[in-house]
Amino acid sequence: MAANSSSTAGKSSNSAGGKQSGPSAEQVVATFQRMRQEQRSMASKSAELEMEINEHSLVIDTLREVDPSRKCFRLVGGVLVERTVKEVLPALETNKEQISKIIESINTQMQTKGRELTEYRERYNIRLVGEGEGEAQGQSAASSRDSEGGGSKSGAGVLVS
Repeated sequence: MAANSSSTAGKSSNSAGGKQSGPSAEQVVATFQRMRQEQRSMASKSAELEMEINEHSLVIDTLREVDPSRKCFRLVGGVLVERTVKEVLPALETNKEQISKIIESINTQMQTKGRELTEYRERYNIRLVGEGEGEAQGQSAASSRDSEGGGSKSGAGVLVS
């Protein structure tokens, strides 16, 4: 038992004292996947809010054509409330403007996240599965023809599916 635990302790100290220059490939992939998921969720939220703007526009256009004193119903916090068109129309227009501002904010955040993703991919040489397959085949054929191989980049990258 003592010999077994001492060999385990030796292995753990070797792995801890080994390569500390950067994160492991699994950590790189996990971080990249998390960043991609964040960008996807932002895009999803942006699309959802675009649909809300379209619905608001449709209702606003419809209410502009009716008598301002006509009664209408509005859902507020899960409760259906009776109001007049002249009370509801300004509220709908301000909601639409606020949603537009939120969409602009989300789109700028998405662009920032896209730049971060690109920088992260370049830093860790991440390639996606199916990305540049024809390009990679052309490069491998060119490198096999090139006997010196000094001009080609090393293939120490991470492949993400």
